[in-house]
Amino acid sequence: MFQVDLNSDLGESFGRYTIGMDERIIPLISSANVACGFHASDPVVMMKTIQNAKAAGIQIGAHPGFPDLMGFGRRNMNVSLEEAKAYTLYQISALGGMCQAQGLKLQHVKPHGAMYNMAAKDYELSKAICEAVKEYDPELVVMGLSGSETIRAAKDCGLKVAMEVFADRGYEEDGSLVNRSKEGAFIRDEEEAITRVIRMVKEGKVTAVTGKDIELKADSVCVHGDGEKALLFVEKIRKALEEEGIAIRPLI
Repeated sequence: MFQVDLNSDLGESFGRYTIGMDERIIPLISSANVACGFHASDPVVMMKTIQNAKAAGIQIGAHPGFPDLMGFGRRNMNVSLEEAKAYTLYQISALGGMCQAQGLKLQHVKPHGAMYNMAAKDYELSKAICEAVKEYDPELVVMGLSGSETIRAAKDCGLKVAMEVFADRGYEEDGSLVNRSKEGAFIRDEEEAITRVIRMVKEGKVTAVTGKDIELKADSVCVHGDGEKALLFVEKIRKALEEEGIAIRPLI
């Protein structure tokens, strides 16, 4: 029997600014990646997101990013390994503490945006991030791009891993995500997204922007919570997974 985690990046509103449709998406997923205040979110939004996830009975992961509110954490930053580790530990600790206050425990850690994509190709950066995870709680799962350096570093640190695939993003032949500035970066048709997701889960393959099939492993499927079709994608993908007999389960 096939099973997969269905996750979304949430809690990315800030102050009076609302991003995403968190309250409608949360009941449809099994794991929420909650922004921790560096690339998005604030303490009030973080707590509200935790409470909504608790009410829905889903798992919570920390979604740490670079300190870049204006750029939404999607701009590459030149930071030292010491800084990357400290930034990660700080954000995990903040969200983890809030979860503890609600009687909850973090399930996983998934870097955000530029940090995620840079770490996917940079073993040393990934290792710094994973060291922060291990020092906070060695039982946490590290979620990273399937086949990436993040996964390799997490395994080398003795951590549990979850290989992630994306419903709404295009892939390069090397398994990396197509840069957001390039054509083919986004999958905007929900039926195409569904077909790709089912194939990734069942066959472990996806068609890259070049037309070549590449192999990957799908422990968790992500739908970005800030996408213009986020809610529609989540609704249709969840329905399709259930119709295909694929169980939707959290990572642990």
